[in-house]
Amino acid sequence: MAEQLHIRSFIGTHGKDWEDFGYFQHASVEITNILEGSGTFRYGNAEASVSAGQTVLIPADIPHSFHARSPIRFGVILAEGLPPDTKKLFDRLIRSGGPTIITFAHFNQEQYEQLFRHWLRVTSSPLKEPDRNYTAWLAMLLLFISEHAQTDRQALSIAHIADHIRGNLNSGLQIADLAGMAGLSEEGFRKRFIKVFGMTPKQYQQQCRLTEAKWLLNSTEKDMQTIAESIGFTQLHSFSSWFKKLEGWSPSDWRKNQRLFHQ
Repeated sequence: MAEQLHIRSFIGTHGKDWEDFGYFQHASVEITNILEGSGTFRYGNAEASVSAGQTVLIPADIPHSFHARSPIRFGVILAEGLPPDTKKLFDRLIRSGGPTIITFAHFNQEQYEQLFRHWLRVTSSPLKEPDRNYTAWLAMLLLFISEHAQTDRQALSIAHIADHIRGNLNSGLQIADLAGMAGLSEEGFRKRFIKVFGMTPKQYQQQCRLTEAKWLLNSTEKDMQTIAESIGFTQLHSFSSWFKKLEGWSPSDWRKNQRLFHQ
């Protein structure tokens, strides 16, 4: 007989002098994201600093505790009886069998917080099929963590630079400036960026520009010139040629086709 799914989720808010009373141990796997502030995470003889943007993944039955160093807020999910496929997603994120701390770049942390708050709404709503909803949402959260987590400081530095690229799509891409932000040579920066994102900084910028252009075309009434300028094209014909080369449609035809499809 399959184990019954049991889930508890909450946001915990504490002052700077708060700490757990001793070590907690439970049969649930735990996903704790630090929403604000900083603190210390302890398990066994190990201790690690944690701060906003980090998530601690804790397998079941491992004694652990949290301690605040500043006012702190946690987003916590405790899940017991996960279906095998969902449990595999969790286990895939765990390193060396013990608690694992992962870090989000700022942009991804904001996205995770939004997903977590939607998750809280789902778990507090009356549902026709609660277990199926909970399992699907947990799988989505775990997949998001898997896709966007960084596990070392240099990778996090590269992720912050990716945030900078994404937030400045209307600016030119100067590799020398980005490499300086990362404290690396231009060649070292390119290699590290490719290792983290699987593409060059220029390819990443183009991917972000295309994603943003599609979003603006599909979800707003902004004119083509405004959209072009917002992602770094001063000339409308350059934007149109670039978009058509990648998508096979002009921006205006792509917009019309999307709206016909959704009518």
